[in-house]
Amino acid sequence: MEHKPIMTDASQAFLEKYLNNAAPTGYEWEGQKLWMDYLKPYVDTFITDTYGSAVGVINPDAPFKVVIEGHADEISWYVNFITEEGLIYVIRNGGSDHMIAPSKWVNIHTDKGIVKGVFGWPAIHTRKNDKEDTPKLDNICIDIGAKNKKEVLEMGVHVGCVITYPDTFQVLNGNKFVCRAIDNRAGGFMIAEVARLLHENKVKLPFGLYITNSVQEEIGLRGAEMITQTIKPNIAIVTDVCHDTTTPMIEQKVQGLTQLGDGPVISYAPAVQNKLRARIIETAEKNNIPFQRMASSRSTGTDTDAFAYSNGGVASALISLPLRYMHTTVEMVQKEDVENVIRLIYETLLTIKSGETFSYFD
Repeated sequence: MEHKPIMTDASQAFLEKYLNNAAPTGYEWEGQKLWMDYLKPYVDTFITDTYGSAVGVINPDAPFKVVIEGHADEISWYVNFITEEGLIYVIRNGGSDHMIAPSKWVNIHTDKGIVKGVFGWPAIHTRKNDKEDTPKLDNICIDIGAKNKKEVLEMGVHVGCVITYPDTFQVLNGNKFVCRAIDNRAGGFMIAEVARLLHENKVKLPFGLYITNSVQEEIGLRGAEMITQTIKPNIAIVTDVCHDTTTPMIEQKVQGLTQLGDGPVISYAPAVQNKLRARIIETAEKNNIPFQRMASSRSTGTDTDAFAYSNGGVASALISLPLRYMHTTVEMVQKEDVENVIRLIYETLLTIKSGETFSYFD
């Protein structure tokens, strides 16, 4: 059974604008403002915290609280060292991939605005073919066209400036969305779309819904750790991305099999509350929403872990969006998967009753 499209022209335009905006870990606020502006017609109020997590709330006075969550930050670099010749060496801010850096354009964010630069790399003619160096943190550097360190500083670039890639949103073959930072601004987009559907369909939920866009996931789930203490939810449904493991050089015996086009990925892990996951699977089957399964041996590596182990234990589950080329500038997802994650979260919310504990002992 095929479903009607969920995304509108307006929602896709927001997704493009949201992805194109830079929101590196620790500097998410401009993206959060875009997200809150889009979400504003569909919620009753907002909660924000000191570090920039943002929460749109429906039914804020309800005692029973359900979270749907994604994270807002993208990987980036920091300026770490400037040579006397005016070249810039970097350290990671999140899981930035040194292997893709050479020949990439970058934006260095300064108090004077964006300074453009490139990750340079020696020409093939000058390298020793039998002993070629591969890109590493200690040999990749940024050139901003400055003749010396003094000129770099005069341009506003200093140690601690954050660096992002400028790559923007594209669509391949009609239904593949490609951009940097789909991990995980796609999550923020999808939970906002759930709120839009609830509003447009005039759904009256029997609980408070906290549409949560957390910061600082890429450096250890820190934003979720903070905001869950503020909300104190009863239930949390988290959405993030996972790997499409059908591309070259991925070992499926290790990584499992999940792929674009086959639907949302439902996780099995200690942090995932089994009865809540069973409800999500039951909802998918009842509504003919395709889904895949994934197992994690210890932690999920997502904000699910932060919510699950907070506040004495919060029933939590993870619904992931399959993605190709994670932590590159060409992350790729399929439109139908995006819509099916939205649909699965939406339909699951319709099944939850106020006060429902998902306890094993009821």
